[in-house]
Amino acid sequence: MYEEPYKWVEAVGNRRQYLDEQFKQGSPVVGVVYDTGILLMTVSKGTPKLYEIYDRLALGGMGHPADLEKLRFNLLEMAHVEGFNRSPSDVTGSRMVKYGVAPVIKQAFEEVFKAPFIVKILLAELGQKAGRDTFLTINYDGTFEEKNSHAVLAATPAIEQTMLAYLRQQHIPSLEQAVSAAICAWAVGDRAQHQALDETGEHDEGKAGRPQQSTDRDALYAHMRERVTEKTLECALLDRHQKGPSKYRAIDPDELGRLLPKDMNTLLT
Repeated sequence: MYEEPYKWVEAVGNRRQYLDEQFKQGSPVVGVVYDTGILLMTVSKGTPKLYEIYDRLALGGMGHPADLEKLRFNLLEMAHVEGFNRSPSDVTGSRMVKYGVAPVIKQAFEEVFKAPFIVKILLAELGQKAGRDTFLTINYDGTFEEKNSHAVLAATPAIEQTMLAYLRQQHIPSLEQAVSAAICAWAVGDRAQHQALDETGEHDEGKAGRPQQSTDRDALYAHMRERVTEKTLECALLDRHQKGPSKYRAIDPDELGRLLPKDMNTLLT
């Protein structure tokens, strides 16, 4: 009887180790605020990772596609029920997280005889006015944080802090600058994840001579070009100037081609 609490703590610790392993080769997600809205950006292979949730809410995720889809559906259902029963102004990111998805993820994580959600979530909310845009990031154990200006998802908290440190140094007034900053922040995170794999001996090929620590923009662009082969660059907006109640739109390849730096257009071919 006295061993039961210890066994539960040990089981939770084992789940953390297991889940941390699952994210080591996942694609980071970047969210940045610019002058007229919010940009979400990631790289995917086949399955989309950016979605509309409600008029002013968008979601980015990393992890298992089936788990992400299940939680996305839960958020969609809750948002539309809230909007119908109350009003669209009651459908807020904070409410969706605190009373919706975070408790579900926490319960799944702590029930050690059931499978946890292999997922991390970034929920972006466009404010009614500039300066009131927010992000909420949710970890696989149900813990969440609220952020302004920018937010990221990555394999580990340390890598997320490295990406955030890079973004804090950037000036991002326009959409074009937001795209450039998001691409570079993604490269910072992805490169750090692969460097961590190198250090554990899981990826030895090509380790020597790689500019792992440089945050020079050209070096980050080069890493992005190398890593996005046969993958899709996903970008989506919550655009304050878009007509109608829904402010979400995906950036199509033609528009993205105009926003990308000239030497990055190969990402779209």
